[in-house]
Amino acid sequence: MINDMGDEESCTKPLQRWSVVFYGVGHMLNDITSACWFTYLLVFLTDIGLSPRDAAAVMLSGQIADGFTTIFAGELIDRFGHFKIWHGAGSALVAVSFSSVFGGCIPCKILGSNSSTLRTIGYSTFAAIFNVGWAATQVSHMSMVNCITLNSTSRVVLASCRNAFTMVANLSLYGVAFVVFNVKSSNTVVDVENQYRWIAYLSIFIGCCFVGVFYLGTKEPRLKQAVQGKRFARISWAYWFKKVLYYQVALVYVLTRLVTNVSQAFLAFYVINDLQMAQSSKAVVPAIIYISSFIVSVLLQEIAWTGKRLKLFYSAGGILWIFCGSGFLFLPRNIHAVMYFLSIVIGIANALMMVTAVSMQSILVGQDLNGCAFVYGSLSFMDKISCGIALYILESYQNTFPNLQGCSSMISCFSVSRSGLGLIPAICALGGVLVTFTMELSTSPKPLMEPLLA
Repeated sequence: MINDMGDEESCTKPLQRWSVVFYGVGHMLNDITSACWFTYLLVFLTDIGLSPRDAAAVMLSGQIADGFTTIFAGELIDRFGHFKIWHGAGSALVAVSFSSVFGGCIPCKILGSNSSTLRTIGYSTFAAIFNVGWAATQVSHMSMVNCITLNSTSRVVLASCRNAFTMVANLSLYGVAFVVFNVKSSNTVVDVENQYRWIAYLSIFIGCCFVGVFYLGTKEPRLKQAVQGKRFARISWAYWFKKVLYYQVALVYVLTRLVTNVSQAFLAFYVINDLQMAQSSKAVVPAIIYISSFIVSVLLQEIAWTGKRLKLFYSAGGILWIFCGSGFLFLPRNIHAVMYFLSIVIGIANALMMVTAVSMQSILVGQDLNGCAFVYGSLSFMDKISCGIALYILESYQNTFPNLQGCSSMISCFSVSRSGLGLIPAICALGGVLVTFTMELSTSPKPLMEPLLA
């Protein structure tokens, strides 16, 4: 018999440091494969001969599958719980299917055909399967936060630690990519496929190691069991739709994900095609972004959080992105070294926005634990669909712009890559900042003065 009062009382205390770390590594497999997905998928598909529109269709198929899976996964988790089972099943599906996305067109090999239509269908199928597993893992891991602890500050710490290990995952990917790009040649289509196949295999191995640590160190949340033991009624969707804060948090989260995902997807195109930097910059520049993001995410764990501070730090990150977006739009290729400085600032901005945006979701959920998975699932659905549509539209117009080789040292050709890295994220950041000004976030009836990590 679970002692409900004792469990709830213990869940209001600050979490131990190792409990936070064990939770934080649980999304590493998702994060390292996601970094590869958004940074290199479009580049990979166009390098092996798919048209920009077909490559965008593959990306969109994965995003749609991801979006709808988050809704169903969120509903089922709210009904039955078992966060770790969902997490494990999703992680297994990710590990099995991800290598097939970058491992060549399997239906083409089976049917003995290499038509563009069959290749698009083949890559789209495995992209959808990969994203189904990815969504199940994401929703279960994110919704665990509110069932691990009732302490508002500890919830922000969990989000911050999770974001910090997201940076570790991204750095691991770009470290692997840097080595592979320098060791293996890319003279033919087969060479390109081999490059990305090795990146995929090594990424999966690294991610699975950290997922194992998560399972060994993290228990199924007791607080969720206590809530189910009291037979509290499951919260209906209509409950959330009546909350103004739900729509505000949804807008902020979706706009934040658009900032990070759209900019990440076009970063490689931008540094290679627009700035004509070395091939290794496809790994070096994003690595710089995530190093600075990691440092900021760690520092954010040492702050006592209130709703006002969440809004302030989010706004600071959004304003930084707006200025950097302007820099990306007008950066001449003859001074492309400035890109390294902008990368540092972007890393800081990304960390500020992501940690606070995810923490706003925890404040929205509060103690309504029987509806937390729906909140995370529905917001993730909106994120995936909006990002998928945005990337599809932008990538579809990639080859409708003039050849950048004929452009002068200053911008005379405004490419999709420039708008994808600078204009679109800056507009979304501005929108997110404006929405935060309208929000009323209440994290606690009294200031949060307890230490973040006991």
